[in-house]
Amino acid sequence: MIVQNAQDALSDVLSAIDARALFSVRFAAGGPWAVAFPPPSYVKFNAIRHGGAWVIPEGEAPMRIEAGDCLVVSGKAFTLCSDPRMKPIPARDIFIGGNLDVMVGDGQDFVLLGGSVNLDTVDGTLLTDALPPVVVIAREEAGPIAWLLEQLDAEWNSTAPGSRIACNDLLRLIFIHVLRAYLARETSRHPGWLAGLTDRRLAPALRAIHADPARRWTVDELAGIAGQSRSAFAERFRDTVGASPIDYLAAWRMRLAAARLRRGDEPLPRIAQSLGYASDSAFAATFRRVLGQSPARYRSLHRGAAA
Repeated sequence: MIVQNAQDALSDVLSAIDARALFSVRFAAGGPWAVAFPPPSYVKFNAIRHGGAWVIPEGEAPMRIEAGDCLVVSGKAFTLCSDPRMKPIPARDIFIGGNLDVMVGDGQDFVLLGGSVNLDTVDGTLLTDALPPVVVIAREEAGPIAWLLEQLDAEWNSTAPGSRIACNDLLRLIFIHVLRAYLARETSRHPGWLAGLTDRRLAPALRAIHADPARRWTVDELAGIAGQSRSAFAERFRDTVGASPIDYLAAWRMRLAAARLRRGDEPLPRIAQSLGYASDSAFAATFRRVLGQSPARYRSLHRGAAA
């Protein structure tokens, strides 16, 4: 799992969607070059280690990336290049045979270390929908990422036992810090649970919900945690998160339930009780309202699909 601590909302979400960081490639390029990448089926994560290049998200203007920057792409085609005017070659033409060390052009003017953050194939959109298709975190925003990147370089070049696993673990930590840097931006505030985590009033209420999802929270209790009146809190929560506090609580409970249904054989009554439902029928009704089908039907359709 990408995180072990389940005491904050970000950790809870990443655990629920089974987010796993996997180191995949070292990419180097020199001279004139351009490579077109298809929309990734996962979150593509790149750390630029040397030189600079242009990233061109499909349908958007070019963005410059430099050594020390991190690039996160989800669900959108993009081109990496030395010159936006160049015609790119398809990425499939160079990433063949499972090669982990790829070179394009002449020399190593540009070097990146790349990986993926694989997500639950059913519920992973909880993260990808909350992020823009392309996020660039500049080195000035990176905090401890620079040190982690140095260690990632060292492990990549190491022949020590366990270096591949060490690369995965370092990439996992870098990804967490990239998400934190993104959350710290004012520009990241658009409706969704990530936006709620950046709001100093709402974040404590979200943490409370995630720390104890089985509790029968009321809007008054959550407003007290947020230090606001009931009406001000409810309005701020809906405007920022995109749902009412009680609807968010119900949806989060159902995401937890859905993950357990996909991954195990737990009886439905046990899942219902652990999430605060006094009766199986109340749990089933909420599940059907949120996910559009009964818990039993959901399990039969999606069992094993999370892998």
